[in-house]
Amino acid sequence: MDEAGTVTHSAPENGPTKGSEAGVINKHPRVAIVDDNESVRESLPGLLQHVGFAVQAFASAEEFLASEAADEASCLILDVGLPGMSGPDLQQELIRRRKAIPIVFITAQRDTSLHPRLVAAGAVACLFKPFSDTVLLEAVETALGRGNA
Repeated sequence: MDEAGTVTHSAPENGPTKGSEAGVINKHPRVAIVDDNESVRESLPGLLQHVGFAVQAFASAEEFLASEAADEASCLILDVGLPGMSGPDLQQELIRRRKAIPIVFITAQRDTSLHPRLVAAGAVACLFKPFSDTVLLEAVETALGRGNA
């Protein structure tokens, strides 16, 4: 973790996949995690790295937007209740910037109207904490267009 609180993990080699518009070969899909909970930023990268993703974790929406990950992420795991810019606010900012990053929201809020609102705004899924590793991985795979959904 660097001074800004960013955690970067690289996944083991699994062979190349198609890269970015600039022709760069990305070996692993990049997943960004934005959550103000340090334990989430520490645990989720290990799980995602284990299954072959390159991962960066951020403590705030503002930190994510200031990073290269805002341009390079293949999927975003985003907490709803962030201090400062909230998860839904970040979703709207990405739409405004025309950044089509698939979003999997995670939240401890038990508001039953939350899920349909976030999905209607373009989110792939909204998972309520605590969620299983399997449910999260299925949501990420769906976000990347590789799931069974």
